[in-house]
Amino acid sequence: MPRAGLSRDKIIQAAAQRADEEGFDSLTLAAIARLFDVRLPSLYGHVASVHELKQGVALLALDRLAERTEEAVAGRAGKDALTALAETHRSFSRQHPGLFQASRYPLDAASAQRSGGARLARLNHAMLRGYALGDEDRVHATRLIGSFILGFSLLEQAGSFDHSAPDAERSWRRDIEGLDALLQSWASQKTES
Repeated sequence: MPRAGLSRDKIIQAAAQRADEEGFDSLTLAAIARLFDVRLPSLYGHVASVHELKQGVALLALDRLAERTEEAVAGRAGKDALTALAETHRSFSRQHPGLFQASRYPLDAASAQRSGGARLARLNHAMLRGYALGDEDRVHATRLIGSFILGFSLLEQAGSFDHSAPDAERSWRRDIEGLDALLQSWASQKTES
């Protein structure tokens, strides 16, 4: 018997849970229809395509990550803020691997500007003001920090650090220290464009 009260929000929430359990790539409308014990056409009134489903999960993931990061970084500056921001992302990637993957799903420009991703970018830029970086350098530094967090998290999830010393936790701490040192000296490292 089909479940009563099917809604877009319930569908996105169920898809988010499935993404964490089975992987973001496992999301299909057919799989979600089976979760709700409904026929596929029953979903179309709420979610028109797998792209729309994945976009909904991506927006949910970005909102959750932004909320956690805002809370973690609030009242902090410099290395403390950098560490809180990085730790929040790493923790999110461990606790919600499917949502972490979803947070990288391509969004159209309008959705991206309204998403938690835009809040994360603003938060990152604000955190970097503590390092006395200019506007353009904050963009470069934001990209560097994002690349570090994403790369480290993906390699860690894949078990790439499991076979050598020092352990990943020690490398993570050392890498945060290195990022902090780099950001502190960034202005003196100007290069010719």
